[in-house]
Amino acid sequence: MRAARLRGLWLIPVSAALLVMGPAQAADPDAEIAALTQRVEKLEGTRAIKKLQRAFGYYVDRGLWGEAADLFADDGTIEIGVDGVYVGKARISEYLERLHGGQQGLIYGQLNEWVTLQPAVDMGADGLSATARWRDLGMTGQYKKHAEWRDGIYENTYVKEDGVWKIKSLHLYVNFVAPYEKGWARLRQGEGVVQSEASKAFPPDRGPTATYASFPAVHVPPFQAPNPVTGRAVREAK
Repeated sequence: MRAARLRGLWLIPVSAALLVMGPAQAADPDAEIAALTQRVEKLEGTRAIKKLQRAFGYYVDRGLWGEAADLFADDGTIEIGVDGVYVGKARISEYLERLHGGQQGLIYGQLNEWVTLQPAVDMGADGLSATARWRDLGMTGQYKKHAEWRDGIYENTYVKEDGVWKIKSLHLYVNFVAPYEKGWARLRQGEGVVQSEASKAFPPDRGPTATYASFPAVHVPPFQAPNPVTGRAVREAK
């Protein structure tokens, strides 16, 4: 009896939808099924991309460099601040390791929190690619030695390969890295974004793709996705 009632409840919205559909729509159930399938795939893709990016943050938090690199496509890239572009899983893994002290995992007293917020995912029309913008809030440091805040924006791309979503390119536009004591208020012009020692000792495959104007200057990382209401490209105010 309960199953019959549930089937009846499912039939009500379906029947109502058929009543409001035009003749062409009602006569083409295949088109309706295709549209619903595309919508579900878009929703599932958005959810998978959020999970993917959050997994990256958690792995880097605890020094799991290989796990983090495995989230990328084989030709995937990573670019953090002015360090340049590293290509491929092996290069990405080694760069992340060198960037955080040159060891597997974290050492005693090392803080390395990559807090990833404000996801804005934009799916490609093909259902196999996407972009996403995120807010990065970093808390890093070493017990009884130093502590820093980091602020920045991710503009990333993603690709679906063999049914699995992967990071195609991760680009962190660093706004500043500032000591915890006195924070970003005491930064001098250009002090907040510098090339890391890891990048100097382990040169990137390509140079930086952006010119930065770090805090206190105003720099708006380019938006890949259009305005979701107007559909127009988002331009920086001049």
